[in-house]
Amino acid sequence: MGVKYYTHFVLTGEAQRGSSQEFSGIVEVNQTTETRFAAQEIEALLARNFDLDSTDVCLIDWSRLQ
Repeated sequence: MGVKYYTHFVLTGEAQRGSSQEFSGIVEVNQTTETRFAAQEIEALLARNFDLDSTDVCLIDWSRLQ
């Protein structure tokens, strides 16, 4: 069972396609979450789910749900 996080981010660069795309919602991470994720790791995780480069994701907020 994964751990759920609230996340808020925007797609930038090529992923933007003419207008900014802003997303927020719940993300479930199905890997060890004992250690804290760095912003770059979170951006890479989100980018993989959109089939994008991690540089195309700009993290605004990320917090674990209880």
